[in-house]
Amino acid sequence: MTTMPAPRRLLTIAVLLALTGLVATGCVRFPAPESPPPTATAGPPVLPGVQVDVPVEPLPSSEACNATLTLRPPAQMPLPRQMPPNSTMAGILERGRLIVGLDIGSNLFSFRDPITGDIQGFDVDIAHEIAGAIFGDDRRVEFQVLSSAQRIDALRDMTVDVVIKTMSITCDRLRDISFSAPYYVASQRILSFRNSNVTGPAQLADKRVCAARGTTSIGRIQAIQPRATIVSTTTWADCLVLMQQGQIDAATTDDAILAGLAAQDPWLRVVGPSLGEEFYGVGIPKGQDDMIRFVNGVLERIRATGRWQEIRDRWLSILDSGYGAPQPYYRD
Repeated sequence: MTTMPAPRRLLTIAVLLALTGLVATGCVRFPAPESPPPTATAGPPVLPGVQVDVPVEPLPSSEACNATLTLRPPAQMPLPRQMPPNSTMAGILERGRLIVGLDIGSNLFSFRDPITGDIQGFDVDIAHEIAGAIFGDDRRVEFQVLSSAQRIDALRDMTVDVVIKTMSITCDRLRDISFSAPYYVASQRILSFRNSNVTGPAQLADKRVCAARGTTSIGRIQAIQPRATIVSTTTWADCLVLMQQGQIDAATTDDAILAGLAAQDPWLRVVGPSLGEEFYGVGIPKGQDDMIRFVNGVLERIRATGRWQEIRDRWLSILDSGYGAPQPYYRD
């Protein structure tokens, strides 16, 4: 084994000790390369489907044509799995599932549970009641997620059997589709920030107000407060995101939907008087009178048995007030 001469060993050790000391004391410096100044600034992300300055829409109405008048249920409802031959319900029974159009962005009415992944809510329970009356098994439901603007086309194309999606019964819509009797009565109000001075429609002048596209809420708020700038979105959940980003000042729709949004953010509140009533009905394709009568029979049963109140108490107890089960008015 060859050994290093003593003077050289001492020099090597001295150099190593010096380097070690420099590292330990942080005296070794490596200059960073120059960075150019930023060339852009970040803003809030833009949600897909957002539209500003929505064209003026007609004020919704259910009174001019007595829109809530509907067909009487059959005198004797068929038993599950025993639908009348050649009926709409018999076709659904043969297929093996009820196809229901709804959305998953209307908290408390139809939304996806973040833990189980199941779609649930007030509208979902109504769908299960209809499926149970046809199959004797309320789980035989296939949900198709629709935006508010897609609801009528889905019924006209018959890609769904029914739409149960906080859908207001109006004269305009009755030209394209049919409805059941009302299963819920809502009141349009305003969602604002707790520290905001917005307490009613008067304070919405020159403010940005969100509503989902294809809903009756837009026409009503434009008629009541024409100075509001309407921002339309694909879903009500998008309105919540825009509020949290500070891109809008308020949102307006039915109180039950707004309560679901407020339940997700403690900085929001539902304010103001009722801007008008909305009667929710089950949307049904034109010409399916047997299905209208059948669904009305299901709604009649859940009102009479107290099941409707159970569903309301489960999902909508957050509301400080509310109507009871709406009473049907039949035209035959």
